[in-house]
Amino acid sequence: MLYYLFEYLDKTLNVSGAGVFQYITFRSALAFLLSLLLSTVFGKRIINFLRNQQVGETVRELGLAGQNEKAGTPTMGGLIIIFATLLPVMLFAKLHNIYIVLLIVTTLWMGTIGFIDDYIKIFKKDKAGLKGIFKVFGQVGLGLIVGTVLYFSPNVTVRTDTGKNDIFRPNTENVITQSPVEEKSTATTIPFFKNNEFDYAELLAWTGEGYQKLAWLIFIPVVIFIITAVSNGANLTDGIDGLAAGTSAISVLALGIFTFVSGNIIFSNYLNIMYIPNSGEMTVFIAAFVGALIGFLWYNSYPASVFMGDTGSLTIGGVIAVLAIAVRKELLIPLLCGIFLVENLSVVLQVSYFKYTKKRFGEGKRIFLMAPLHHHYQKRGYHESKIVTRFWIVAIMLAILSIVTLKLR
Repeated sequence: MLYYLFEYLDKTLNVSGAGVFQYITFRSALAFLLSLLLSTVFGKRIINFLRNQQVGETVRELGLAGQNEKAGTPTMGGLIIIFATLLPVMLFAKLHNIYIVLLIVTTLWMGTIGFIDDYIKIFKKDKAGLKGIFKVFGQVGLGLIVGTVLYFSPNVTVRTDTGKNDIFRPNTENVITQSPVEEKSTATTIPFFKNNEFDYAELLAWTGEGYQKLAWLIFIPVVIFIITAVSNGANLTDGIDGLAAGTSAISVLALGIFTFVSGNIIFSNYLNIMYIPNSGEMTVFIAAFVGALIGFLWYNSYPASVFMGDTGSLTIGGVIAVLAIAVRKELLIPLLCGIFLVENLSVVLQVSYFKYTKKRFGEGKRIFLMAPLHHHYQKRGYHESKIVTRFWIVAIMLAILSIVTLKLR
């Protein structure tokens, strides 16, 4: 909203200095600072409110060190993240931008699903929470919305010919001489490869002429799968104090770099990557989201004063998935969100191996002491803080490696 106010002051009233709001970097910095302030200052009030409403965590007996001390700790802390993200976005982002609209819808949609799940667990005394089938329906519904909008909206275009044409005048720096050739496309980026654009439509080339018009048959299911997988991955990672919020902040920050360079014609030309018009505006949302996550860590770091619950974890996963898809980096998710992937795989392997050995030998055996993986290390006697810190270090390494793919091809 402030963006439109200062745009009016600059272009209509010619107020000196008002034009600074046109810069994404300036608005992103303000969004980050405000979200950090909101999550740290008002976060305490939200925690106290949750405590007064007796919104406490019910801890299952898993035989983990320090587990019983966490009983009664307020949950639904994801409300802090949602509040501290959306308010700065409303103030500093271009609200008519299609990507911002999708991210706001994603935040509210996944936050609502998570809130219902937490509500059932706490107030209905049902430890299972929202039935899995309804969660999946919600995730699929969001995937349908995001996939349909990204595929059919005329405001979502790309330019894949950056770096192939000289967009600068001779002997003059940073002056664009021709309009970018923007087009509707389902192209995405394959990491570590030269000429690394891949179009999902090519998977339907065997159908004959006009196969590009059928690309939605591939693209939308892919979007649904990614949103479902990443949101569930974030949900599983949220098991010990500070783990999900910290690793997510690192991944989102890396996505912010991808978003900024992909939405800038000069940087995308220099790096010879896909240029995505208007996507740079997502940097403002990302800045607010990172600020909210870091502010949440103020209260969620060991020993946690609040848990994010499914209200936060499902929201985080949904936002990361939509960001990666929008900036055409979804194939980087296994690397960038490697912590989520490993946590998911540990559960799948544990359950699969247990069922296999029980059927084969009559007694189920386990690969890990406990799944997800962070509980395995807890069982081995590692302190929560050490586990979280080491997972953060791994997440930083994966984020750096992901960013390096901009040039390492």
